[in-house]
Amino acid sequence: MKVNGREIPRQAVEHELNRLIQFYARHGLPEDQIRAQLPLLKKRAEEQAVGTALLFAEAEMLDIPVSDDEVEASLKRMTDEAGGPAKLRAILERQGQNVQQLREEIRRGRRVDKLVEKVTADTPEPTDAEAEAFFKAHRDEFGKAEQVRAQHILVTPKSDSAEDDLAAIAKIRAIRERILGGSDFSTEAAAHSDCPSGKQAGGSLGWFSRGMMVKEFDEAAFKMKVGELSDIVKTQFGYHVIYKNDAQPESIPDFSEVRDRVKDLLRHQRRGEALAAHVADLREKARIEP
Repeated sequence: MKVNGREIPRQAVEHELNRLIQFYARHGLPEDQIRAQLPLLKKRAEEQAVGTALLFAEAEMLDIPVSDDEVEASLKRMTDEAGGPAKLRAILERQGQNVQQLREEIRRGRRVDKLVEKVTADTPEPTDAEAEAFFKAHRDEFGKAEQVRAQHILVTPKSDSAEDDLAAIAKIRAIRERILGGSDFSTEAAAHSDCPSGKQAGGSLGWFSRGMMVKEFDEAAFKMKVGELSDIVKTQFGYHVIYKNDAQPESIPDFSEVRDRVKDLLRHQRRGEALAAHVADLREKARIEP
């Protein structure tokens, strides 16, 4: 994309996407819901990258003052986070930059920060009543979905032939019988599973929510009891045996536990709306090319 003839780097869009993901993760949105909304978040990231470019251009045109003390304070903070001046210089060199260029970037960034503060200064603060109403309407988004932690062993038929299919069934059945007889699940997974998780993690899939695995696997894992070994489960990938390590029920917090988080989210949304309206005015006057 180009804004008024200036190209927006791909990294700028990726930066905006990462900011959105981190924001929603910090505010308790479960990972599976973030994944489900990725297409929407990517579109918003593109729009925000355009908006950021327009705001940088406006801040530059207005020549919003930023003192040297502000720049040096930000530079010191970045230096400390990097582990000292030498490490910061090494990072900048890898990026093809130097400290003076970083100072200019900081100054430009602070100009935009001040412009945003000015644009959103009159945004009303959310009340407790508004936050509670929002929470009640979006209660599920602040909770944790039911989750399962499990291991599995996969045997994939070597071909679509009936002979290879029967051989795969025989192999997974023998593995299951050995585990029931006392053989260690992780050892069997490392030796015989056709899933990379076998050798990498003893077949462990970690924690997952409903819908993250294929239907047949998902249904079996959530129906089992903790500590139980499944029957043979057939999926599009082959034949599995599953061991359920642990489970966590769905949990919905009380409003009192998340009041500050909800108000912060509403505050962010309202400031975003005010900023979006301002950017929309800038977009009408700008030349934007896909």
